[in-house]
Amino acid sequence: MFLIISKYLVPKGFRGLTTFPFIFVRYRADKENIVFINHEKIHVRQQLELLILPFFIWYVLEYTVRLVQYKNKDLAYRNISFEREAYSNESDMGYLKNRSVLRFIKYLVLSKN
Repeated sequence: MFLIISKYLVPKGFRGLTTFPFIFVRYRADKENIVFINHEKIHVRQQLELLILPFFIWYVLEYTVRLVQYKNKDLAYRNISFEREAYSNESDMGYLKNRSVLRFIKYLVLSKN
């Protein structure tokens, strides 16, 4: 895993972007933010489990479905199963040690309003 600070590679409105094996962060301070970095490390694990390219295909497809479902970009993003898993567990520094394989699926069937 490589941590790179770059405000140009992270889309506007986001603080970070993970594309295995890189974690791109917009702000230098986030490099030291253990909760934020743990969130991104959860995405690294998800990407590895799905062999990277299928992760991104699934991510875009699920975002599209959620966008139709919620008609709101932020709600759609927050309800992607990968994001729900990462946000729900970002504060648990031991999460990745105990996480079961394909755990994000648990967050696929549960939807928030």
